[in-house]
Amino acid sequence: MTLHQAPRRRRNARQRLAAPAGMATGLLITGLLAAPAQAQSRTDTGSGVPIGTAARTVGDARYEPGPCPKTPEPIKALEGARCGTLTVPENRTEPGGRTIELGVAIVPAAADTPKADPVVWLAGGPGDDAVGEAKMAIDGGLNRDRDVILMSQRGTYSADPTLLCPNIDEFNARAVGLVYDAPSTERLHVEATKTCRDQLAGRGVDLSAYNDIESAADYEDLRTALGIKQWNLYAISYGTHLALVYMRLHPEGLRSVGLDGILPPSKGGSAATWSSARQGFDGLFKACADQPACAMRYPNLSATFDRLVRQLEAKPVTTTITLPDDDKQVKVVLDGGALVNWMTSATHVATQVPAALDELANGKPQRIAQHWAGGKLSPQAMGRIAHGLVYGVFCSEWTPYETEEQALRGGQEAFPSFPREVQAQAPQLTFLRPDCDVWDVPAAPRSIRDVTRGDTPTLALSGGFDSQTGADNGPYVARTLSKAKVVTVPYEPHVVFATSKCAQEIALSFFETPDAPKTGCLNDLEPPEFEIAP
Repeated sequence: MTLHQAPRRRRNARQRLAAPAGMATGLLITGLLAAPAQAQSRTDTGSGVPIGTAARTVGDARYEPGPCPKTPEPIKALEGARCGTLTVPENRTEPGGRTIELGVAIVPAAADTPKADPVVWLAGGPGDDAVGEAKMAIDGGLNRDRDVILMSQRGTYSADPTLLCPNIDEFNARAVGLVYDAPSTERLHVEATKTCRDQLAGRGVDLSAYNDIESAADYEDLRTALGIKQWNLYAISYGTHLALVYMRLHPEGLRSVGLDGILPPSKGGSAATWSSARQGFDGLFKACADQPACAMRYPNLSATFDRLVRQLEAKPVTTTITLPDDDKQVKVVLDGGALVNWMTSATHVATQVPAALDELANGKPQRIAQHWAGGKLSPQAMGRIAHGLVYGVFCSEWTPYETEEQALRGGQEAFPSFPREVQAQAPQLTFLRPDCDVWDVPAAPRSIRDVTRGDTPTLALSGGFDSQTGADNGPYVARTLSKAKVVTVPYEPHVVFATSKCAQEIALSFFETPDAPKTGCLNDLEPPEFEIAP
């Protein structure tokens, strides 16, 4: 249900938003101890002390230097990072309540003389841990001139408490063998959600405190606890949702903001998700139609896709796949809803899409089944996403402000030919409303849906193939941000920083000169070469 990235293409890429036991995991280490201060970048707070090497308390928040946050696997980009823990109230509306711990890693700038204003990376999801995305940030050169700060958002993998709920990941893996949008699948889905909720509540977690308002306050507490006057944000996917809330509530410490794969809080919900899917799909279909070889071999690709959705919803196809590095056979069911959700992530491997749809149309579902099920069955899909944060955001900030009728209308307007059963479940948000009914948290203040206004220099980046957060969200947020620069990188999927060298160059130039980022590389981009089957 989270807005996660699929496995990344390697063309012009350096790799990553894309889905979505026991006691909370403490803030542990993976051997990535903080390096000595003298080995670090000289970026400091004006006192001559490198950022992140001094303990400090400001109000109810305290930063303590210490071991680096745990990650599922060692991350080379974190070697030599300065690390520590930010301790903040779990619920700021309850003075004297319990506290939570958030892992912090500060990757030094590569430059000998770094700029004074670091870049803060806001992760995708909801539910991803920014510390775990260090490779993407650093491989893209984000620390060229500035320190890069990564903090585990509340509830995520390296925070304490964690709100992971691997039982939901396990259900998602089993569900590849079920009819995607069947009522029986819905019952099992909601049961998994309720089990997650009951487990977290049983550990004493205040589920109402895991939302964007509290998370934005966490980042502002980090800035003041580190003694930073101004910093920059680079946010991807759901992180842009949080960034826009942060810009509205805490603008005073911001020098500039990069938004990549934009998800405006004022539009969050199923209808907007359907609109994004339409934009991304159409961008890919048009790119194929514009190439003579692709257009000849795969004519009317959009019509083929629509027809397959209808056919599979009426008569699902069952096949088997073999897991990578394993001889185990797994049953996979493809219905119309499954095909739409596959397509939403398949824009990350756009060159394969026409051939894959053609194979499906000719009775060969294995390639799509492998793509669709492979990510859910991967060990990397287990126990890494903070589902408690997922529902905390969506169930307090989205569903209270979008009716079931509005959600359905979004599907009908974007894809009028789809069966109603498919239109009723937006991509990546299947069964969201009944899930939120059992999650049972209060609605966020209505102001959470306010547009963000201001004059903070902002880079609004989108991909032309982005089917998760449509490119029209760039101009949308720029309407009320007087110093916004809107850039769409053609032929790229969700989160262009992960796949496009050009996007990385634009982002780095933006942080150098926020009023005039260099976008000339866009003129040199060429469309992808689609796979043409015999």
